Amino acid sequence: MDQSQVIYEDNHLVVVNKAPGILVQGDETGDETLLDIVKEYIKEKYNKPGAVFLAPVHRLDRPVSGVVVFARTSKAAERMAKIFQDHKITKKYIALVGKKPQYDEDTMINWMKKDPKKNRSHVYQSEKKGGKYVETYYQMLGRVGDNYCLEVIPKTGRSHQIRAQLGNIASPIVGDMKYGAPKRIMKGKLIFLHARELEFEHPVKKTPVRFTAKLPDHDVWRNFTEMAASI
Repeated sequence: MDQSQVIYEDNHLVVVNKAPGILVQGDETGDETLLDIVKEYIKEKYNKPGAVFLAPVHRLDRPVSGVVVFARTSKAAERMAKIFQDHKITKKYIALVGKKPQYDEDTMINWMKKDPKKNRSHVYQSEKKGGKYVETYYQMLGRVGDNYCLEVIPKTGRSHQIRAQLGNIASPIVGDMKYGAPKRIMKGKLIFLHARELEFEHPVKKTPVRFTAKLPDHDVWRNFTEMAASI
């Protein structure tokens, strides 16, 4: 793993900037995962014999880029799980959408139900049996070429939440055909959704921490560099 991908590390956590197209954890494809890559990085850097303990405390979808936190000890893993469970964490994403939302700023409130067979979430306007409450705030940052850039802050943490809710308001993320985008990018390995920032209290040191991930190296994101620098 390139050292430049490492945002932060100590004895308890390692935080990395995930590239789009990489799995965080293994699935039926058997493809190499970010977990495998970071384990190997730790093993080599610290010359560790035997197995390396490393636990992902959250996930990003395969085509999504940005901040991912791993716990290096079981104590840190347990405490980080509690932080996420209690929503004591602030997440900020950058999304590019092909169609401008109706409102420049809004809080999307829905119920969502996932179809595990199709790996797709369905959004409902009112409470649905078996559905889960989802809440996401967004604000318009500006225009990038033919696309519109949003800062997105999910208040709940459901699978595909941002992707499904933006698709539901007819502003799907660029490249996200699963939720309404007209075409794929890089054979579906990339959508323009980036986990820009995570902020929480360190699980052991008990001090506030904030981690920021650079945007991926892509022509569309490069057009956004000047605006991103001011975020």
